[in-house]
Amino acid sequence: MPLFPLTPALTQLRARIASASGSLKLRITLGGIAALVLGIGLISVLLVNRAERDTLTAQRQRELGESVRMASVLSRRVVELQRALQVVAAQLDEATLADDAALERFIKSKPVLRGLFANVYVATPDGQMRLFADETGMRRPNLNISDRDYFRRTLAEGRPIVSEPIPGRVSGSPVVVFTHPVAGAGGIFAVLGGALRLANRDLMADLVDAQESDADALLVVTDSQGRVLAHPDRARLLQPLSVDAGFATAFAAWVADGSPIEPSGIQLPQSGEVVSAAGVAGPNWMVWRQRPESELLAPLRSARRDALGWAAGLIAVLSLVLLAYLRWLLHPLALLEQRAQHLFDGQLAAQEGWPAEHGEIGRLGHVLRHVAAERAQLEDFNSQVLGKLNSVMGAAPVGIAFTRNERFELVSAELCRLFGRTDGEMLGQRSEMIFAAPRDEALIAPQVHAAFARGEPYAGEWQMRHADGSTFWARLRGRPVHANEPGAGAIWTINDISAQRLAREELEWSAAHDPLTGLANRKVFEQRAARAFEALPRSLPAAIVFIDLDHFKPINDTAGHIAGDAMLRLVATEMLARVRASDLVVRLGGDEFALLLERCPLDVAVRVAETVRAAIAAIVLPWEHRQLRIGASLGVACLSPDMPDVAAWVTAADAACYAAKAAGRGMVRSALRQPAGAVRPSVGSTPLAGPAPEQLALGQ
Repeated sequence: MPLFPLTPALTQLRARIASASGSLKLRITLGGIAALVLGIGLISVLLVNRAERDTLTAQRQRELGESVRMASVLSRRVVELQRALQVVAAQLDEATLADDAALERFIKSKPVLRGLFANVYVATPDGQMRLFADETGMRRPNLNISDRDYFRRTLAEGRPIVSEPIPGRVSGSPVVVFTHPVAGAGGIFAVLGGALRLANRDLMADLVDAQESDADALLVVTDSQGRVLAHPDRARLLQPLSVDAGFATAFAAWVADGSPIEPSGIQLPQSGEVVSAAGVAGPNWMVWRQRPESELLAPLRSARRDALGWAAGLIAVLSLVLLAYLRWLLHPLALLEQRAQHLFDGQLAAQEGWPAEHGEIGRLGHVLRHVAAERAQLEDFNSQVLGKLNSVMGAAPVGIAFTRNERFELVSAELCRLFGRTDGEMLGQRSEMIFAAPRDEALIAPQVHAAFARGEPYAGEWQMRHADGSTFWARLRGRPVHANEPGAGAIWTINDISAQRLAREELEWSAAHDPLTGLANRKVFEQRAARAFEALPRSLPAAIVFIDLDHFKPINDTAGHIAGDAMLRLVATEMLARVRASDLVVRLGGDEFALLLERCPLDVAVRVAETVRAAIAAIVLPWEHRQLRIGASLGVACLSPDMPDVAAWVTAADAACYAAKAAGRGMVRSALRQPAGAVRPSVGSTPLAGPAPEQLALGQ
């Protein structure tokens, strides 16, 4: 029982209020008032907002210019550091590198270089650090940096490299390393490097320290992945910029745009902040600047508050006028409501009782007259749509299925055709029945769950099984019916991609083989040789045989290239017939071939080379009443533990082949152990000349 019983008048008033709160009149009135608020409010703040936009635009341009200027300064510093390493590297020779005392004197004589970097070091191509110099002095630490990516890239690319931020092997603090290859006549014989400690801000101190003229600006430098290289707060070093609330949105926009390293600068969105960034040419770093908008817009926002106060009074007056006008304007709507209540009860004829109004209310009355007929038409249309949907499922060129709880609940005609089953054989069955192996469904399930959890469709290629037991490759795509309801099931499409898979495999084969002979190409040879070298000493013994055809050019010149191609195919066939299945036979190009013989000692490699030489010499190609013949010169080089790199191994085999050709052709020569950086010797030089039995093939 209520504490204060309501009188009939209060009860009636409350009912009217409840009725009015849900009426169209009130909603239209409130909508009109909202329109007044919006319109007058926009007019009131238009000038202030425009001033804010102009101010922010000017500030963004200024910040962009500052970012570009600082990125340019940082780029010039990187160039200066690289140039300093280049100058010193040009002065370092192999004799100085070999003499520890001379190397130490050499580095001591470079105070400018040591002053530019936190530490300087010299390392040999095998990664062994020969000398390390920092503020504490010079020493020779027992360190090997061959596993460092920047070191490997310096050797492989033969150019200066700026590393990603990494923990220093000596200092333990995060550093950025600058390297420069030191090359001589025999190639790269050392790497000169210098490191900058990010914690000490050696490179970017005056860029990130706050200045009086820019007290509210925050300057941060990151690498191309968004890791912080420089920040006023040293605790933020190497953390991702995305975790900084002041840069999170701007960083996400930059990543969405493809993470461009743009030296001319870019402006980025960030709520409440003015953020700009510019790329540092060379090391691909980014300079970020941030300024709060609040300080810039404080006077303008004060003016906007005053304008809104005046606008509020005007809106209140206009709202009262609008309310009175709408009350009069919408009175016919009440009459229309009363007539609509008898729309389907048959008490009134279809054309009776409608208010004689024009405009929107008149058109609404006209629409209501046709509601009953339209409803019947809609029901008929829905029935037709369902029929068309079934037709689409039956005519779809890809298999379509709906699964729930890993069981088929709906399958299309094409899906049944793909698997050679009827819908009765598939409906209600577990989805694992379509996979070539039962374990495949266990493998696919985590991938599907992960994709759906990320809000992404799943796509993958799997082997499927026909009802007759044969298999085929299919592309499987799926999407959940409701992303937030895993139990609602998923929609899948399946189509046969066996032909595409076959074409792709053929393309991959072509990329690794010579199209004329079917032999492996140079790329495969380089990869296999590099693998054997990296596996030292487990890969020993191993040998490379270089083969250069003799008297092949006259065949092309006199009999034509078709005859030359036929001869090359015969040579390939003969070589394949005389090596093991595990050996690699390669056409390097033109009339040059190679063998990579793994698990093969020198004496066996020489015998194989002699067998191949004899087989090539025995080839006779009948061509236009002629008998075409060729010969071959072969060079053998064995892999040894002290070879500096793969290039030295290949160079030794090439030099041995060259010596065989220079000694009269149609011969086999084997190479003695080559020193690091050796180049092809001339005929008669010590490593390859002389008739020692271990060097010459049988019968030479």
